[in-house]
Amino acid sequence: MKSLIQAVVVAAALAAPVAVFAQSNAPLTRAQVRAELVQLEKAGYNPARGEDPSYPADIQAAEAKVAAQNGATSGYGGVVSGSSDAGRPAVSKADWNAMYDHP
Repeated sequence: MKSLIQAVVVAAALAAPVAVFAQSNAPLTRAQVRAELVQLEKAGYNPARGEDPSYPADIQAAEAKVAAQNGATSGYGGVVSGSSDAGRPAVSKADWNAMYDHP
């Protein structure tokens, strides 16, 4: 029983530093959020627009401009410069036939 208690204490002591570093980012203050919003507005984002069909693209573009101004070279998100062909087959019929035709 004594060794079980010691094991629990040791496990708790080893887990405590992990729990401390699990959330190293402090929550943003209202002033910090406001400052970020002002930066985004200066970069061209307008949050007052109602139903905006280009919502993800315009805020991502503004975030990319702000990141470039702040000198950030990596991070999450960003502007996507690709396209999507939903409903189109991934492999053409010629490629499909070439895969399964045996000479």
